[in-house]
Amino acid sequence: MTFDVGVDDAAALRDPRQFAVLYDRYAAQLYRYASRRIGPALAEDAVAETFLAAFQRRHRYDTDRPSARPWLFGILTRELAHRHRAENARYRALARAGADDVQPGFADRVDAAVSAQALHGPLAGALARLSRGDRDVLLLIAWGDCGHEEVAETLGIRPGTVRSRLHRARKQIRAALGAAGLDREML
Repeated sequence: MTFDVGVDDAAALRDPRQFAVLYDRYAAQLYRYASRRIGPALAEDAVAETFLAAFQRRHRYDTDRPSARPWLFGILTRELAHRHRAENARYRALARAGADDVQPGFADRVDAAVSAQALHGPLAGALARLSRGDRDVLLLIAWGDCGHEEVAETLGIRPGTVRSRLHRARKQIRAALGAAGLDREML
């Protein structure tokens, strides 16, 4: 499959033969985001379902929009909502698992690894307790590398709602991590 950099997202959606361009462009980003949310085993299926739904709904895409990325993230977010039990179970399991052992031989990264491991369990537990809307906003920004406007477009909400959900989610995460005795400097 060749990647045609000359094909824009709208053209790829208008022409079913060019749809693979969207997959080449966005599948890895969607997979990374889904994998963090529901784990690698379920992420592949969620991304596949996302592209199947996008292909089936391509005629509904607003071709005035320059990028299909928010539209695809929106489809994926709805797909993840259908799988929210698996996501919550994953976060609860991660919270119970706690920190992994630091592997020897990575002296340059020990401090970062220790800090990240200390956050792992409490963070997963805090994410599990967030409302789905707040969690979607927080994770689209943190793991999906989306901006506020892109999150608003992705979820079909106003930018002000994005800001308030993000503020509320961050406040709850900070409170949960603070209650776990973790230093605010790590936040």
